[in-house]
Amino acid sequence: MRIGVTLAILMATTSTALAGGGFEIVIPGRPGVPVIINGVDASYSVVEGDWGLLRGTHVQPTVYGGRYDDPVPRVGHYYPSAGHLPGYGRLEIEPPANRRLPQPAESYHQSWSAQSAPLPAQSNVPVNPPEIIYAPQDDRRPRRHPTGLLPRP
Repeated sequence: MRIGVTLAILMATTSTALAGGGFEIVIPGRPGVPVIINGVDASYSVVEGDWGLLRGTHVQPTVYGGRYDDPVPRVGHYYPSAGHLPGYGRLEIEPPANRRLPQPAESYHQSWSAQSAPLPAQSNVPVNPPEIIYAPQDDRRPRRHPTGLLPRP
């Protein structure tokens, strides 16, 4: 009887580990922050084939209901040499060649520099150098008996 109950509990607890491989519904962890899978915004959509950490192989997930998210928007470009006006944005105005030029700007120059402080004069070794003072040897560790135990007093 005990073996049957133990076997039933073991089968019930390990059956959830074998439940992978289906589909998952992606819910973002923070509002307003999309979940991007292979360039597709997968927020609140169904993802199939995502094994996560279950397998050691890479499986290409399929996103159902997501929308394509382009990180670099593809906008038109404006080349002034083509002679066309831009579709939107700034309006480039080419000035005429015989216009009156503005006055040239006054000259401006600024520089910075850095240098080390001058070194003090070299001093000779003193005639009577100070004496060397040796620190006393202080051995305050407890003495150990050769057997590793302290002898009894």
